[in-house]
Formats: sequence, C-alpha cells, structure tokens
Amino acid sequence: MDTKGIKLVTIGGGSSYTPEFVEGIIKRYNELPVKELWLVDIEDGKEKLDIVGNLARRMVKKANIPMEVHLTLDREAALQNADFVTTQIRVGLLDSRIKDERIPIKHGMIGQETNGAGGLFKALRTIPVLMDIARDMQNLCPNAWLINFTNPAGIVTEALVKYSKHKKVVGVCNVPINMKITIADLLGVPEEKVQIEFAGLNHMSYGTDVFVDGESKLAEVIELLAKPENQLSMNNIAPLPWEGEFIKALHMIPSPYHRYYYKTKEILANEQKEYQEGKTRAETVKELESKLFELYKDPNLNIKPPQLAERGGAYYSNVACDLISSIYNNTGDIQTLNVVNNGAISSLPDNTVVEVNCTVTNKGPIPLAVGALPSPINGLIQQIKSFELAAMEAAVTGSYEIALLALCINPLITDDGKAKVILDELLEAHKEYLPQFH
Repeated sequence: MDTKGIKLVTIGGGSSYTPEFVEGIIKRYNELPVKELWLVDIEDGKEKLDIVGNLARRMVKKANIPMEVHLTLDREAALQNADFVTTQIRVGLLDSRIKDERIPIKHGMIGQETNGAGGLFKALRTIPVLMDIARDMQNLCPNAWLINFTNPAGIVTEALVKYSKHKKVVGVCNVPINMKITIADLLGVPEEKVQIEFAGLNHMSYGTDVFVDGESKLAEVIELLAKPENQLSMNNIAPLPWEGEFIKALHMIPSPYHRYYYKTKEILANEQKEYQEGKTRAETVKELESKLFELYKDPNLNIKPPQLAERGGAYYSNVACDLISSIYNNTGDIQTLNVVNNGAISSLPDNTVVEVNCTVTNKGPIPLAVGALPSPINGLIQQIKSFELAAMEAAVTGSYEIALLALCINPLITDDGKAKVILDELLEAHKEYLPQFH
C-alpha cells in the first residue's frame, strides 16, 4: 500500500450530494487515506462549488484529518496524477431536467430523469462531456479509475467503455443498496448480513435471490413484499403498491424503477397531475436543492445535514466510497456494480454493460456469473438494452434517425408520430447542450 496518500477528484463537485461523499471519505480515512480531494465544477456551478467546498472544509476540520480540499474550475489541473475520479454531473443543470420531464408529459408520455424520452436526452447531453473527461484522464492520469454516478449510469458507463480509450470505468448506483437496506429492515437483520443477487441493467435489475448468513430467504422476502405495507420505494418514485399475486408469480424482487414499466398508466396519471399543479419531480428537487444550499451556507454547519436524505440519491456515497476503498485495499468483497458483462449474463452480449454482483479487486470489479436471464424478465431487459445501444450511438454520432429509433424502441414511448414530435421539441429545447445534432 502506498504511503503518499490518495488523490481523489470529484467532477460535479458543487453537487448537493458532495457532503455525503465527503462524510463517506472521512468515515473511512483509516482504510482510505485521501490526502487531496479536488472538487471540480464549471463556471455556472461556481457559487454552489464554493458553498459546498467550504462545508467540506469545515467537515474535514471537525474530523481532524490531514486531507486538503481543493476547489477549482480547471479540470486539467485537478486530474493531473489523480488516483480516482468520480463523476456526478448534470449537463444543463436542473432546468434541463425540468424540460426532460415536462415536454414528454405534455405529449402524454412519461417524463423522467433516466427512463423514456427524459433518460434518452440526459444521455445525449451527458455522453459527449464524459467522453471529454475520459480523454483528459487518458492524458493526465491514465491509471486512475473513473467511478461514474452520473445518470443514466448504465448507458453512460457503456458509452465510455465502448467509445473512449479510457477503459478503467465502473458505474455505480444507489438503487441496489436502497433495496438491501429495506429488505434487511423487513427481515429484522443487520444490513451487513444480507446479500442480494442482482441481474439486469441499471434501473432495470432484479433481485433474483436473497441470502442471510449464506441461507436463501427469497421465499420469505417474496411473502413480505406481497403485502402493500412492505413495498420498496425511493423518494423520487411514486410508492404505488405492487399486486401481491404479481410479486409471487415473478418470484424476484423488482426495483422501484420497474413501476415505470409495469405500472405505466398509473405513473403517467400521477405525473400528469403533478404537471398540472406545476411541480414535477425536477421542480420539487430544485426547491429542495435551494433549501439544502441555504443550510450549507451556515458557517456553523460542519456535518452532512439530515435533509439531504430527501434526495433520490441517498446512500450513493456508501456505494462510491466502498468501491474506491475495495479497489485500493484489494478486499475481494462483493458489490453490485455496472461493469462490462464478459459472459456474466449469457443472454446479453459480452461487450455490453450490465448491473450485477462483482468481486472487487485492485484490478477492478470481476462480474459474478448469473447465467441466462429468467424468461419472465428477459424480454424487457433485452428491449431496454436495444434502446441503450441506440441511445449511445445517437449521442456519439449525432444521428437524428438513430435518436428517433432509440425513442421508438423504448417501451415508454408508444407512438412513433409522437416520438418524432417529442424528439424535435427536446432537440430544440436543449440545443445549447447538443452540438453533435446541430
């Protein structure tokens, strides 16, 4: 193990999630000696970067650890000789997310950050920027791991692996850990005793088995989840209860995001109601963010405020920090990550990115074999993978036709005529952030 300490760079450092990440680094300082934390942002994010950066410095001072916190708008200076780089960016900020949600809803389709038309446009705006970051990393810190939390995490991670020269890329998501915490709670056992087998794609993976101390508890968990009061949900998704018979027939654990596909009409009706009231999820998040930043400004605040848990990305820092620590310490523990398939799921191409359990080593995560996807979930996962492949091709090539094809493949877009209208409107709305199409 090196003695110089770790240089960790967070791109999108002005994010409201950063205090949780800083808390995660502080908690693990003995096993993960981060000497330099560089928080990087763009000119539009400078004010937030300063507010978050000062809070980070107060947290580090309170913890009394020898870690320097650097704030910069100069990405290249930050990346020089970095060991780990995390990305948590939002191209176009929350105003772009509001458009991603409102425009499809206006045309009678689901508008959401990572699903349907909204997910496609977040990918189209984000992939070129992440490609630039990967190019800089290849030049300035070729041995560094890129840990991507930017949504849609699976599509973005796969685009980087496929189209950039920097191959040390892993995607992380907080959905599996949220599911694990909820299920441990339902079973009344400590979270560290629970191991869930996951198979699928980001925001589209299923728990195929649950183990407590090595013993399968899937049947018991299915019985518990079949009751409406025990439903898995997250702050950013309407907690619509599953039909008990459906959960028993599926005999797997769907993620909260599966409601978009199995309860499309109810979710859409919910979104349309919010749209009419002028408070889509993105607008709620914008309000929540401004309250968080008001809290962050308080010079006496030197901890992560509990209100941050209201954001949909709660626990992400646990996932990101655990991954970085396990790579650094070569622990060989098991984590659920977005990685190149390499045969783990035999029903999907080897070179695509999947969300599965992996053994984490100092050479990176090694996916654990899943075998073929069970037939009840195989069709939907294949359809979403086809959508993802078209989405990343459209992002890299700027092809209008491929972008339209991606929309029409997606199960949440049910009319090719409306798909074209939504595509044209979103392309116009996000023109500034889509140079490849204009």
